[in-house]
Amino acid sequence: MLERLKDLEAQSRKLDPGAGERAPLWEAARQYGEGFLQALPESPAFVLKDRPGAGLAGFPIPEAERPFSQVLEALAEHVDGVGANGASGRHLAFIPPSSLFAGALGDLLAAITNRYAAYFFAGPGAVRMENQVISWLAREVGLPEGSSGNLAAGGSMAHLVGVCTAREAAGLKAADYPRACVYLSDQAHHCIVKALRVAGMDEAPVRSIPTDADFRLRPEALEAAIQEDLRAGLRPWLLVPTAGTTNTGAVDPLEACADLAQRHGLWMHTDGAYGASFALAESGRTALRGLERSDSLVLDPHKGLFTPLGLGVVLVRHLDPLRKAHAFRADYLPSPPEDLEELSPSETTLEFSKHARALRLWLPLQLHGAAAFRAALDEKLLLARYAHARLREMPGVDPGPEPQLSVLAFRFLPSAGEADAFNQALLQQLTAEGRIFLSGTRLNGAFYLRMAILAARTHREQVDEALERLQTAAAELA
Repeated sequence: MLERLKDLEAQSRKLDPGAGERAPLWEAARQYGEGFLQALPESPAFVLKDRPGAGLAGFPIPEAERPFSQVLEALAEHVDGVGANGASGRHLAFIPPSSLFAGALGDLLAAITNRYAAYFFAGPGAVRMENQVISWLAREVGLPEGSSGNLAAGGSMAHLVGVCTAREAAGLKAADYPRACVYLSDQAHHCIVKALRVAGMDEAPVRSIPTDADFRLRPEALEAAIQEDLRAGLRPWLLVPTAGTTNTGAVDPLEACADLAQRHGLWMHTDGAYGASFALAESGRTALRGLERSDSLVLDPHKGLFTPLGLGVVLVRHLDPLRKAHAFRADYLPSPPEDLEELSPSETTLEFSKHARALRLWLPLQLHGAAAFRAALDEKLLLARYAHARLREMPGVDPGPEPQLSVLAFRFLPSAGEADAFNQALLQQLTAEGRIFLSGTRLNGAFYLRMAILAARTHREQVDEALERLQTAAAELA
């Protein structure tokens, strides 16, 4: 047995290289990352290939070790060399992600030190850091002192936490679900309905409220839907307005929504995954007035605060239902002191194997200061207005609705032929070229191009290039 243990130890120690063995790995990884960053200004925003990434099939998991150089070559060709470039300033599709260098360093340090961030006893510093980030964000969006929340893996997971919290706040049981009505606009993100389904509430009636000409939820239509459900003996339960829709960046009338929620006893859970971060910017607060009246809301730092992907935040005004929905005790866990002022994240989410993901936001905030983030958000809002003004000046262009935040939906109107087909062909051509990356959507049944200005590296230069390439490509296609 001892000989076997000795042999196994010698083999397993390969997993923990010493300083001398780490040095070339550090240097190779640094060169790879630095090369990627230096190439970014000219790298394509999208790379379209046949069967992208399929080459990994020829690079299977080996039984013996491979040289790191070969591994990095496979990474560059089959992973980082295909699809959307989430670090590019010319990524203007969907709601673009970002990858702040300081955020990546935070992820690296969090992975190396491997601090446990779910339970205060085991990771008191990591828990305090997460709670500090949550408290700061809650103050920035206007929630009162004492509000709580959780740093989740993304907006969809954060919405699931919010839905479960709203369910507990209303005291709903399974028998109540078919009567518990949910209200959201016809522009709401699909992850809300998905969260209801995952939470076991697929039977809850979901009311899609029509929007106005600016794609904002109509309060009078919401009031009518609530009244109709009350007359039918149903229970209005959850209102989910959107602070920045994916299609157009529209912000629902949050003040009016909060008034209706208060009048009818609804829980107001605001989807601010894309737009709530603009509350940090002076020019964004007006559009988001009423956000602070939410019972809970979701905000994605991997969108509006430029962190690497994998960070969504749910903020909750009322701690009791949040804790009731998620807290649990187990015999193997030490009981926290009664007077402990820090809330363990395990009490506010389903996650228990929780790494210190707060570092990907906390570190950039410490290094750069909040003022840099406020300036960047103001810049994105102003760039959207600038781009819309330029689109208005282009002949043969429907500039679409005035941007409420930083998303533009617009379309070219060809002198001959069908407009939808023309714009779809234009989008396909630009995607194949890959220099700029846009997306499309449908508004009132018509196909529109979308430009979402939010990536950290998107500045006037990138917006000008996108607009010029659009105009040139449209002329070529015509």
